[in-house]
Amino acid sequence: MTTNLETLATALYVRIDDSLAGTRRAGRPPRLTDAELLTLAVMQAVLGFVSEARWLRFARAHLAAEFPYLPGQSGYNKRLRAANTLIGRFIRTLARDTDLWHDDVWIVDSTPVECARSRPTVKRSDLAGWAGYGYCPSHSRFFWGLRLHLLCTPGGLPIAWALANPKVDEREVLADMLTGDRDLLATYPGQTVIGDKGYVSKHLDAFMADHGLTLLRPSYRNLKPRPGEHLLKPIRQLIESVNDTLKGQLDLERHGARTPAGVLARVGQRILALTAAIWHNRHTGTPTTRSLIAYDH
Repeated sequence: MTTNLETLATALYVRIDDSLAGTRRAGRPPRLTDAELLTLAVMQAVLGFVSEARWLRFARAHLAAEFPYLPGQSGYNKRLRAANTLIGRFIRTLARDTDLWHDDVWIVDSTPVECARSRPTVKRSDLAGWAGYGYCPSHSRFFWGLRLHLLCTPGGLPIAWALANPKVDEREVLADMLTGDRDLLATYPGQTVIGDKGYVSKHLDAFMADHGLTLLRPSYRNLKPRPGEHLLKPIRQLIESVNDTLKGQLDLERHGARTPAGVLARVGQRILALTAAIWHNRHTGTPTTRSLIAYDH
C-alpha cells in the first residue's frame, strides 16, 4: 500500500469523523465507526478489491494497526448497505470542499450498469422491476441492469447521480435529479448543462429555462446546427472519460450486487472513492485532478 493512499485514508477519516462529531446513534456504539467504515469502503474501491471477503482478508493482514476491529464479510456488507444515506452525504460534503464545486458548467450523461446476464438470474433477481433490458450504443450490445446518470463538472467532480431503469427517458431523470435537490438549484442558479443528443427536447428546454438553467446539446442531423455546436464534442467527451474511470479503475461493472440496497451502496462506494480522490488531489496540488494512480497499489 502506497504512502499516498495512507495519506488519503487518514485525511478522509479525519474529515468524516469531524463532520460526524456530536452525532450519536441510539444504542450501543458500533465497534467499527461510520468514519472507519467509509474509509475502508473507499480504500477497497481504490485498490480494486471486488470481493469483500478478499478485501477483509487483506485488511486484517495489512491494516490491523489502522483498523483494530474488522467485522466479518456478512457484517461489513450489512453495514455498507445500511450506510447509503451516509455515502450520499459525504459525496456531497467532499465535493463542496473543493474549488471545482463552484464551476458554472456541468456535464450530464448516462452509462450502463449491468446486473445480470443469464436469463435464470434475471428471472429470480431481487432487482427485477427496477432493473431491465437496455441497449448500449457505444458498445453495440444489449444488457440487463440499470443506467447510472451522472452530473459532474468538466474536472470530473460528481455533482449528482441516480440509478434508473434503462427504459426511463434520460431527460426525465435529469429533471428529477435537479428538482430532487432544491438546495443545488437554489445555491447555483444560472448553471450551463451540457449533454448529448439524448437530451434534445422542447419540454426539457422549457424546464431548464424555468429553473434558470441553460442546456447545450447537439442537434439532430436533420436540423440546422446551432452556433458553436462543434465545440461541444470535446467537452462532452470529458464525462465519457469519467465513466471510463469508474468502470476501468473502480470496477463499476463488477459491482456484484444483487439487491437494490446493495447496488446503491456499491455504486455509491465507487462514486465516493472518485470524489475522495479528486478532493484530496485538489487539496494537495496534484497536477491531474482525477488521477488514481498514486492510490491504486
